[in-house]
Amino acid sequence: MGKIIAVCISEKKGTQKKNIHCAEFIKEYGIKGDAHAGKWHRQVSLLSNEKIEAFKERGAQLEEGAFGENLIVDGIDFRSLPVGTRFQCNDVLLELTQIGKECHTGCEIYQKMGDCIMPREGVFARVLSGGIIREGDDLTVLDEGIEKPKTDKLRVAVITSSDSGFSGEREDISGFVICRIVKEYGYEVVHQTILPDDMTMLCDEMKYICDNNRADLILTTGGTGFSKRDCMPEATQKVAERMVPGIPEAMRAYSLQITKRSMLSRAACGIRKSTLILNLPGSPKAVEECLTYVITELEHGLKILIGTADNCAR
Repeated sequence: MGKIIAVCISEKKGTQKKNIHCAEFIKEYGIKGDAHAGKWHRQVSLLSNEKIEAFKERGAQLEEGAFGENLIVDGIDFRSLPVGTRFQCNDVLLELTQIGKECHTGCEIYQKMGDCIMPREGVFARVLSGGIIREGDDLTVLDEGIEKPKTDKLRVAVITSSDSGFSGEREDISGFVICRIVKEYGYEVVHQTILPDDMTMLCDEMKYICDNNRADLILTTGGTGFSKRDCMPEATQKVAERMVPGIPEAMRAYSLQITKRSMLSRAACGIRKSTLILNLPGSPKAVEECLTYVITELEHGLKILIGTADNCAR
């Protein structure tokens, strides 16, 4: 069992957080008022107090939240725990989703000390149940390890890439079209989120889903056009271990029969671990056309990928 030493937030990303001593944790969102809250897997950051104290012994004068951590906890070595570990504090239930992160050498701490412990020692979690956490509260480790899938259906994660959708300015119609179609074909939607057109956030989300076996298929919508912010194909290519060009080629060929503008699509498709990632268009109409066209063939490929079907020649 650990003890909460500080509860920190920041209004802007890329800045040190400040200890506010008490905060509201919102289910599947994060901490109210914190810049890093949102519908993604890194809603809350945690750091062991012992690691901070060891860093201070090197001569650093640090305020709570200096490493960008939301929760400072005494008595738990977060770095030693596996992804999937769950923590309870009052009514709040957290699930560990990521260990460490890329180091941004331009941060104030790195420039001052020549080092930063957050990339090595920090962990991230999502909020499964909301509530209030205060300084001095106990944090209990409930279990360790990733839960095994509880369904025999093929599992689908849906990611919408949209700045306006993420900010709440536009309704995510395309994401719900995807969910409706895959359910009609017997798939189970296990995850749905909206993210901005941000390469790092998109890559992190896809890596988390693939590396922790959260879904067999990731279907994305948006971010495949010519806008300077559109980066979904690049994010897919960056995280994929093997590319699958045939599926987006087939979608484009089919869509060209409907509109010549289909040639402007940059959609990509790839495999990471045992998960297939497929980029779909951004418009609801194009999503329905493309997904309906390929979905009957996806099932066989996915079953080969996860090892429940054999290759077959025709």
